[in-house]
Amino acid sequence: MDKQEALAVLERHLAEYRRLSYAELAARIGDDEQCEVAGPSGTEYQIEIQFLWDGPPGGNIRVFGGIDDGTILAAFRPVCSSIIMDPNGRLLGEEAE
Repeated sequence: MDKQEALAVLERHLAEYRRLSYAELAARIGDDEQCEVAGPSGTEYQIEIQFLWDGPPGGNIRVFGGIDDGTILAAFRPVCSSIIMDPNGRLLGEEAE
């Protein structure tokens, strides 16, 4: 698996969740979402997104994503990334645009 390509695909996918409000993300806590997307090389990737509290309920929300190309080794060691939003709707660790 091309880890750089996989991470770029995952980051583009996570960008969709950066646009959501805190309330919209909070409504998804406990949910998992899965999809398949093609990378620029044509490789088919599987993405799984999880929504969870990053500490006590009502606090920060973590949107955690993992991506792999469906091969056995990649499925056991997916490329991962996450975003964290605080209750004020700010993305932690990211500069405001």
